[in-house]
Amino acid sequence: MYLSETRGADGAAARPPAPGPPRDTDPPRDTDLTPGADPPPGIGPTRDMAPPPDMAPPPGMDPRPGTGTRRAVITGNVVALGVVSLLTDVSAEMVTAVLPLYLVYGLQLSPAVFGLLDGVYTGATAVLRLAGGHVADRFRRRKLVAGLGYGISAVCKLGFLAAGRSVPLIGLAIGLDRAGKGLRTAPRDALISLSAAPEAQGRAFGLHRAMDTAGALAGPLVAFGVLAAAAGAFDAVFVVSFCVAAAGVLVLVLFVREHAGTAARRAPVRLRDAAALLRDRGYRRVLLGTAPLGLATISDAFLYLMVQRGHDLPANALPLLPVGVAAAYLLAAVPFGRLADRVGRGRVVIGGYAALLACYLLLLVPAGPAGPAAVAAVLVLRGLSYAATDGVVSALAGPLLPEERRASGLAVVQTGQALGTMAASWAFGLLWTAAGPRAAVQVMAAALCAALAIAVPLLRRTPR
Repeated sequence: MYLSETRGADGAAARPPAPGPPRDTDPPRDTDLTPGADPPPGIGPTRDMAPPPDMAPPPGMDPRPGTGTRRAVITGNVVALGVVSLLTDVSAEMVTAVLPLYLVYGLQLSPAVFGLLDGVYTGATAVLRLAGGHVADRFRRRKLVAGLGYGISAVCKLGFLAAGRSVPLIGLAIGLDRAGKGLRTAPRDALISLSAAPEAQGRAFGLHRAMDTAGALAGPLVAFGVLAAAAGAFDAVFVVSFCVAAAGVLVLVLFVREHAGTAARRAPVRLRDAAALLRDRGYRRVLLGTAPLGLATISDAFLYLMVQRGHDLPANALPLLPVGVAAAYLLAAVPFGRLADRVGRGRVVIGGYAALLACYLLLLVPAGPAGPAAVAAVLVLRGLSYAATDGVVSALAGPLLPEERRASGLAVVQTGQALGTMAASWAFGLLWTAAGPRAAVQVMAAALCAALAIAVPLLRRTPR
């Protein structure tokens, strides 16, 4: 019900008011006045005349005659894209939750090889983020490019079935799955940004990420239930994951609308135009501030392995650890989005990475009587760091970009973070193999401190 009502808000401003008989309070029509003559005393402007500036509607109010309600801050496009992401994340997190269990305990991979595959899982999105953002802007087909990305990821769930126990084929399936994510992320975030008012970017991305995280919360639970029902058969997880992802693609096709703005009347965007974005000081600050933070980010898969091994949890508990992260993320996404709109998005992003640093420090605490509380604190802090950074970075960069190059600009920021996280996964896996997990966490904590020293002066001074 809410979806159908708010979808209409996306295009309401583009539709003229419905014709109807004049009311007693309506001014005379143009035919009642002499052309070029001023209106008679006591008569307001005609419908073809613009109202004086002092009579302009306040921000957030519907400018059409006869309406006094506030314009919807969260439009139908944002809600529909949230549903798509919810279903897609159920599918993706089903696979993500079982991969460490499947690869480390099922296939007996070393931490170095697992780190290599995990880096592919993260970094395969990098190049296609740029390609997806540029193509979406150049041809003004953000929905189509995002849909292709969602479709590729859905089909790749069946690729895990074909890969069997072959590590190279599993790596290929992971790479293609993440390539689909890279292709869709920037166009999707551009659609969200263009569907929300500049002052409501944090709230729009907060709602979207909350719905996205609801899927991330459900995914591991579904995977755990499927494994229990199928007697540990991973194939069943991959099949169910494909079906849920296909449902998400269907919602995108039926309910998400392409944004029709002023960019539709402009020339196609060229690569040279996209590169010119770096001339903007505010955008450059965001890019230079967020890229080093990705270099110091431990992947979730390694985080869960650290928690499981450090606190002697049973191996079959691994798929349930992401639930704690997703629950904290879900509860904090919308409040942090509102906070970002109020106090500054750069400050919230900095706070999110400070929470990640606290998470690292807790990983270094030896297991003891307070073990369960330490595990819960690690998962909650990771979820809070996601809520303060994931969508807020896009909300921070989006309004700094022109409409016709928004997907390209967001793709550059996201690519910088993805490349950094890919390198971090490879480095962490090698450090774990060479010096042990504790030393690897210590190195990453020091790297995050250095990255924050770079990011704080840059992000704190970005526009609110």
